[in-house]
Amino acid sequence: MSTERRVAIVTGASRGIGRAIAKRLARDGRLVVGMARSLDTLTSLRDEIVSAGGQADIIACDVGDTAALAAAIEGVAEKHGRLDILVNNAGITRDGLILRMSDEDFDAVLNVNLRSVFVACRSASRPMMRQKFGRIVNIGSVSGITGNAGQANYAAAKAGVIGLTKTIAKELGPKGVTANVIAPGFIETDMTANLAQMIKDQVVPQIPARRVGQGEDIAEAVSYVSSDGAGYLTGQVIAVDGGLSM
Repeated sequence: MSTERRVAIVTGASRGIGRAIAKRLARDGRLVVGMARSLDTLTSLRDEIVSAGGQADIIACDVGDTAALAAAIEGVAEKHGRLDILVNNAGITRDGLILRMSDEDFDAVLNVNLRSVFVACRSASRPMMRQKFGRIVNIGSVSGITGNAGQANYAAAKAGVIGLTKTIAKELGPKGVTANVIAPGFIETDMTANLAQMIKDQVVPQIPARRVGQGEDIAEAVSYVSSDGAGYLTGQVIAVDGGLSM
């Protein structure tokens, strides 16, 4: 199988970082399967990739429904005959100080941001081990490295993703499957667009690169760690944050 036909799943692909990753992998020659909760939000992504000469498929799936997620991933491997790359990008936030954070908000974030990653990795590991090739890329956060006030649930989930990824790297490494975390810093997305300009003005001076990151910055890192040439890179946490977490 030519590397130009490697099959890649990207969750949360309809917007923001996930959309940038999907488009970048398509330019790399991957057949990209974009997942999000609604087909409506994915259609324009598919059209954009196809019009640029790429290959794309789309699947409506709420990663919070882990049974549906497992079935969707297994279905991709069955439909396309293989599964080479898995990018777990989908996530939510329910921010609040710990004294005010409800059990429901904590559990919701852990379910989407951590449990779904576990389920997706478990489902993808079978076809990848059979192929003796696979690239698992989990999108973490610098919050999972440094912690962040008001994000006890989010930081805990992203820290859990790091531990999960390192374990997967050790278990699947002998089968030719790598697993790495890309940890974004302050990235301009729909979620950060609602932050007050005053907060942005406070954050940027703390970033050595002196700018807010873009989805494309994350996509470039994912492109490399998911490539055939990155076979000796596994179990790593790569902070793409302009130096913020140093």
